[in-house]
Amino acid sequence: MDLLAAARAGDEDAFGALVLPYRRELTAHCYRILGSTQDAEDAVQEALLAAWRGLSGFEGRSSLRTWLHRIATHCALRLTRSTSTRLLSWDHGPARRPDDDLGDPVDGGRWVEPLLTATDDPERVRERREHIGLAYVAALQRLPPNQRAVLILREVLGYPAAEVAGLLETTAASVNSALQRARATLADGAPALEHVPTPQGTERGIVDAFVAAFDSGDVSGIVDLLAEQVRFTMPPLPAWFDGRADVVAFLTGRVFALDWRARPARFNDQPSLACYQPADDGTLELAAVLILSLDGERVTWMASFIGPDLLASFPLPQRIAPAEFGHR
Repeated sequence: MDLLAAARAGDEDAFGALVLPYRRELTAHCYRILGSTQDAEDAVQEALLAAWRGLSGFEGRSSLRTWLHRIATHCALRLTRSTSTRLLSWDHGPARRPDDDLGDPVDGGRWVEPLLTATDDPERVRERREHIGLAYVAALQRLPPNQRAVLILREVLGYPAAEVAGLLETTAASVNSALQRARATLADGAPALEHVPTPQGTERGIVDAFVAAFDSGDVSGIVDLLAEQVRFTMPPLPAWFDGRADVVAFLTGRVFALDWRARPARFNDQPSLACYQPADDGTLELAAVLILSLDGERVTWMASFIGPDLLASFPLPQRIAPAEFGHR
């Protein structure tokens, strides 16, 4: 008996094996629509439960992948009705000066969140091609949910207009109209989404420079890697800084005034750092995740995420013995 037949016969293990190859793709799809890792996981859980309950209705007229994307899209769109639109720091308010008050944390799930991606996973290449980058996901949040879904299904996942119409229970003309409006919105005032590719060796060098700077408390090693118009954000705090001079001043005067250690990570298939600070028990505690957006050899956006609840949700070591970082 094949997996589909076994699953239809009520074998939950067979169903799990049947949908496992699509789990990562479905999570990325829902994440693009929702801008939140936790919301994406919730949507995928709901979608897989609906698929399990409705498996008898899957007649094979479309592929299993298409059927699962249809269910997941509707689950994600339903969730957008009960969640707030995800924002970036510059959508929330103007940039601040390096010595300004950083403000109180803005709660309520307002911020675009990062998605952890594996460093050694062959799917990483496909995720890059399918637009998992933080800037792209953030730009998508500017669109109404339906346009967001159309754009992702058409331009990221590559479904033809007629198939998207079937997925969304609308017409091909409506799909094409929504796609045009979505493209126009992204082209009007959105951050540039096309960047000069960064060679793998250059990317490694940039990460190494950031790790060395965090480990030694010295920002000078990364100054020349920053674009002139680099931005530094740190949700859930509302403060953010615009331009290399202000970013460097903030790093020098406030970030590196604290004791940090860092190790490479991978979020949104971008070079990232898991950043740790000393805890009262003598260990080092995860205190920030820093995602680096690159344009060629320059860093254009340093996205630091410091919310304790968000950090606790990541499958990263939450505490590390100092000896694991080696000698300073």
